[in-house]
Amino acid sequence: MQLTLLVPELIWPEPDDRDTFEAISCPALDTLIARSRTLRRPPQSLEATLTDAFGLPESAPYAAFRRFGERSTLETLAADAFWVCADPVHLRFQQDRLILADSSSFGIELDEAHTLVEELNHHFADIGSFQVATADRWYLQLSATTQLGEFNVPPLSAIVGRRVEAQLPQNRQTASLRQLLNEAQMLLHSHPTNAARELAGRMPINSLWLWGAGALPPRVESRFDGVWSTNPLALGLGYAAGVPIHGVPAESAALFSKTAPGSHHLVVLEDLLGVVQYQDGDAYRNALLALEERWFLPLRKALTVGKIKYLRLESSTAYGALAWESRRTDQWKLWRRAQPLSITARNLAKGIV
Repeated sequence: MQLTLLVPELIWPEPDDRDTFEAISCPALDTLIARSRTLRRPPQSLEATLTDAFGLPESAPYAAFRRFGERSTLETLAADAFWVCADPVHLRFQQDRLILADSSSFGIELDEAHTLVEELNHHFADIGSFQVATADRWYLQLSATTQLGEFNVPPLSAIVGRRVEAQLPQNRQTASLRQLLNEAQMLLHSHPTNAARELAGRMPINSLWLWGAGALPPRVESRFDGVWSTNPLALGLGYAAGVPIHGVPAESAALFSKTAPGSHHLVVLEDLLGVVQYQDGDAYRNALLALEERWFLPLRKALTVGKIKYLRLESSTAYGALAWESRRTDQWKLWRRAQPLSITARNLAKGIV
């Protein structure tokens, strides 16, 4: 069996944060890293890492693939539909900087989402149709008469909790979307749903993050025999490539029991993503230690005895897009001594691979 394990934000992004690193003991992960071939590329988002795993460029139509992954909650996807992710967000000024927060920090009820999207559709019927997949994942299907070229906007996961310079590029192709966004912000600001949220001490949903525009390509290739994830983009990529889709196993043993010896699988574990985005060191330590017990330790044992022939551990991090590749013989290179994750982080920060 071959396994690609994608764990975004695997390494805490502040290498000198002793309070976070000192309480971490992950000998299996440390050994896997030490006895693997390390690959490092410039930083990229989780979404770019996922599409890259399917041989697609960073400019891939994330919205169309993610929307395709929502098939259990939305109707059949038209092959020629042009989609934009229109995710609800909260923007606020903090020390003269505009900071973006997603729903994980303020929460959205499903009925609130439907009420707000109904109002958006009432005002913007000439541009397209807004749709709710889940309370915090919205889409805009552009009408056939709305022309839109490519525009480079980071995925929401790459901008959460960070400073926002501009929500959309200043070019002719996005003029209609910029106008829509300005009007949508005014509509959201004055909507009774947000008035009720503020009255209850909750942050208002005062803007949208528009990103990932495009239509599904006619064909997607894949080297995987199975995709194990709850991420709708990963699911959409799997569906588009005709790869069987599965939920995330609780631990690696459950994965082994359901996979054939010669197969190659992609597993996406997002346990660390949100806690790193919002800089919660305690939650990061707890989640990493759980991953060590349920995944890294048994995977290293399986690799050592040959149950896994090849393991690729991938992570989108502040240090770059990282990957560690290992085969059974690599794990017997005892002279490659494991080092704590804190040292790995400091070496990465210094450019040492």
